[in-house]
This record gives sequence, structure tokens and C-alpha cells, in this order.
Amino acid sequence: MDRVKPLLWRHTWISWIFVGLLTITCAILALLQFRWIGEVSKAERQRLHEELTNKLNLLRRSFNEEIESAAAGLLPAAQQIEELGREPAYAEQYKRWEPSHERLFRRIALAVPTDGSVDLALLDFDQKSFAKAEWPAEWAWLRERMITRRMGGPAAALSLEESVVLESPRFVVGPDDGRGGGPPRAQRGSGRGEKGPPQPNRGPRPPEGRGGPQGPRGDEQEWLVMELNLDYLRSSLFPEMLNRYLGGAGKLEYDAEVVLNSNPSVSLFRTSTQNPNPTEFAADASVRILDIRPNIGRSQPGRGGRGPGPPGDPTQGRWLLQVRHHFGSLEAIVARARWRNVAISAGLLLMMLVTVFALLRISRSAQQLAELQMNFVAGVSHELRTPLTVMSTAAYNLRGKIAQNPAQVERYGTLIQEQCTRLTSIVEQVLLFARSKSGGVLREREPVDLTALIQDELQANRVLLEKSRCNLETAIEPGLPIVLGDATALRHAFQNLLTNAIKYGTEGSNWIGVFAAVVEERGESAVEIRVADRGPGIPREEQKRIFDPFFRGNRAVQDQIHGTGLGLNLVKRIVEAHGGSVSVRSEPMQQTEFVIRIPAAPHKIQDEVTHSFN
Repeated sequence: MDRVKPLLWRHTWISWIFVGLLTITCAILALLQFRWIGEVSKAERQRLHEELTNKLNLLRRSFNEEIESAAAGLLPAAQQIEELGREPAYAEQYKRWEPSHERLFRRIALAVPTDGSVDLALLDFDQKSFAKAEWPAEWAWLRERMITRRMGGPAAALSLEESVVLESPRFVVGPDDGRGGGPPRAQRGSGRGEKGPPQPNRGPRPPEGRGGPQGPRGDEQEWLVMELNLDYLRSSLFPEMLNRYLGGAGKLEYDAEVVLNSNPSVSLFRTSTQNPNPTEFAADASVRILDIRPNIGRSQPGRGGRGPGPPGDPTQGRWLLQVRHHFGSLEAIVARARWRNVAISAGLLLMMLVTVFALLRISRSAQQLAELQMNFVAGVSHELRTPLTVMSTAAYNLRGKIAQNPAQVERYGTLIQEQCTRLTSIVEQVLLFARSKSGGVLREREPVDLTALIQDELQANRVLLEKSRCNLETAIEPGLPIVLGDATALRHAFQNLLTNAIKYGTEGSNWIGVFAAVVEERGESAVEIRVADRGPGIPREEQKRIFDPFFRGNRAVQDQIHGTGLGLNLVKRIVEAHGGSVSVRSEPMQQTEFVIRIPAAPHKIQDEVTHSFN
């Protein structure tokens, strides 16, 4: 036994060293994982930003091409104008264009230069014909600009009304030039809303450049003016484009905002009203749109075109499209994903550590149980060996006729009887513990009178009480209710408590108290039995383990008091099997008291038992 304990302690220290090394390893892994997840998050953020930028570029190109193709479809060929005339040719072209398009344009007009002025003819969408009209007040800037026809100079900010107006001039067709209409010009001077000193007339061929010819140009026959329909853009075109390029699983993943490029405080469109101030829109990415190519209308067959113009410049554009993810910025989304991954990794590592600690605790409990079982085996072996040795010696003396007189024979017989009783008690206790482990601690339940049971057990242990010179104090309340239970098991439980008090509670004081009374517990009657002594008491650290199997206190081991460590555990099992409870109250060097509470039998059984007794 003494050789086993060092092995158990050595095994415990090895386990703790292993746990310490595992903890350090997990901490290092956690640090490395945090760094790896950070690098992965950075790469993921960059990938998401590049992917979003590519989608926005595709959207920009598609949107510009949509506007360009619609504008180009309204430009008739030069031959058609010569054959039908100016207004009829444009009207006829609109008739062919209109069935395949929705109301992309709010107003369409022809601006025709005259001596010192510019006349305006508005398209009647219902009649599909042009009619002369007064210049709308909101187009006054356009009329003035066409009259002055000045280009270049410092940049001027576009207003919302100016940004939705597209202008496409038609030039005189020379002998080697079959071009008809020019491109829709952004009202920005040379494509950028600029004004500057006039340039010399370059003849009938318009110079190549953004927005058409530059300087005073006598070769511009008329301008086709197209005003975009913002209602249509907001309700149809913008949502359709955003869902096509930024939608995921049939749902738009981003909040979008379209503002003036020259004045971001002016908002044209937004998908969410949660952030009404455009200047506070923290965009993940943005792109400039409505950058019309300069060669619209020159690539169509029959128009003397020179082929498609260059793609729109992504650094230019009248409007600015800004997008932000629904759940915040890309940085915030990646950060959340990063911390989520960190939390999952930390949780796995923590689970690993908790599992190891749990296994270590279970292992430690198993070691303690093994130690207790070894102590139990040693204690039971000693307990069995002692009566067997006494019985063997007494039998030898009787057989050898050492006892010559009847008194000696009686003494040896009594000794053998006492040791047989002790041996039987040990065997019964072990068997009862084995039966309780398999759920058979109780046999049949029957009405039990605890008053009679307590008195019978006190009488049965009278010799032991007298031998220990105990002063017994009893107080049993008259008329204790009947309980349903196993009388044999209850006797065993009470006897264990009484024997325990005699063994451990007579040092310093030979007083033992046995009390029984009726108490109320959870609104029902119960019988409370208290067995008390005024011995050295039970240390506080041992009180939680006093009902554990095989447990024996340090004092019992040091004083070599006989016992198996099963008595109190059996008491607990027996009482709980009856639906009751057992507890201990102990003050060192003052008093120890074990309290048993067993529920009373139902009133119907109480009445039947009382009637049968009468």
C-alpha cells in the first residue's frame, strides 16, 4: 500500500506537466492562428475590393453603352434628312426607335441655329412630330451656350439640370465626308462644361475631339437635345443594372448612391434611406458613369461611320456611383469574419484544454477512487482478519482444554459469538453496498413504525452503549407517523449512525443524543431523526466527502479506528431510496449531528395502520 501512493503522486505530477505543456502549445498555436487569420483577412479584403471594382467597371460600361445606343438610335442618316427634311427625318427615326425603348428621355428637341439666335422644336411623344416651341426656363443656360458657342477655359460645375441633358450636333457633309450626326455632347464646353476663347473655323469637316468641333463653327446644322428621364432611371434602369452586376442570390448585396460628380452633395438616386446625407456615405468603391463616347452615331451603317469610338474614360463622367455593403464597409465585414474565425479557433483550443482538464479531473477522481478502494480492501482485510484471528485462538484454546472451568468456556464462547457478530456485520455491510450499486438497496416497502424501530435498536445496542460508558439521551415525540419503507434497511441505517457516534463521538464527552420528531417539509409531514454526539467533530474540508464510499477521515486512519468506509454511504443510499435526505452539522470540538428526514406515509395508509392497531 505504501509503495502504491508514490506511484499515484508521480502519475499526477506527470499529468500536470503534460497539461502545462499542452497549454503553452495551445497559446503558441493561438498566436500563430491570429497572425495567419490576419493575413488571410487582408488578402480577402483586397480580393473583395478588386472584385467589387471589376463589377462596377462592368456596370459603368454597360450603363454608358445603354445611353449611347439609345441616343445613337435617334440620329437619322444624312441622306434621310436630305430626302425627308430635318424635322420629318428626326420624327421618322423616333418612330422606328420608340417601340424598342421605354421612356428613357423626358424631352427630345431640335435646336436649329439662326442669325444671332437658336430656335427650338420639341418632340411631341404622342404625335411623334416636332413643333416649334419656346425655350424652357430650365434650358436657358443651353440656349445661351449654343449662341455664344465658346469652348475651353476654366471648368464649371454642372448642376443637376445640366447633367441630364445630352447634345448631339449634326455637321455639314463635305464631298469626302458622309457623316451625319455627331455625338451627344456633355454640356461641358469641349465635353466638360468649359468656356474659353473662340477658335478659328476649321472648315466643313468638324475636328475630332470630345464633344464635337471646337471654336465657332458655322458647319453645325442643328443639335439633337435629349433630356434623360430621372424617374425612369431611378425606378427601372438603376435598379436593373445594380441587381445585374451587384446582386447575389436574387438580392442586392450593396447599398448604392448616385451623386453629381462635380457636387457630391446632390443625390440623384439611392437604394437605402438609412443614410440620407450623401456626404456621409462611406463607400467601399465608386465609379464615374454617364461618360458618353465622342463617336456616337458614326458607327452605324448608312451614316458614313468610321467604326466604333473608344470606350468611355473611367476617370470621367457626370455622375458618381458609390456602393457600400449592406452590413457595413468591406473592412468591417472582413474584420467581423476575422474575429469570428478567431473566436471559433479560440473556442476549439479552449474546448481542447477543457477536455484535457476534464480528463485529468476524471483521471484524478479515478485515482482517488482506486486509492479509496485499496484502503477499503486493506481495511476490510484487517477487519476480517481480526475476528478470524480471535475466533481461531479461542477455538484452539477450547480444543486444547486450556479452559478448565465452565466460566472460561463461557468467556471464550462469548468472545467467539461477539466476533462472529462483528464478522457477520462486516459481510452484510459489504453485501448491502454491492446490492445498492445495482439498485437493490430496498426489498419490499411496508408500513414502519419508527418509534418502535428506534427503541428496538437502542435496546439491541445496549451492551455496546454500556461498554463504551455512554450517557444516552433520547427524546422521541409521541405519535410519530408511519413511513413506508424497508424496516431492515432502516434499522441498518440507524444502527450505522449510532455505531458511528459511539466510535468517533465519545472522546472528551460520553454523551450521545437520539431525537425524533415530526417536521413539515415542502408542505408534507416527515419524520426527522437526529443522532448527535459531543466528540471532536468533523473537519470542514471532510464534511463534503463524509458520505462518499470508502472515505475515512484522517483522524480515523491515524487512530486506527476499525471501519470499512461504507457505513455513511449506505445510510445516504438507504435514506434517499425512501425519498428522504440526510445531512451533517458539525462544529469541531463541540458537536456533530446527523439528521435524517423520511417522508410520512399518505393519510390513507396512516388511518389503515392505526385502525389495525386498535
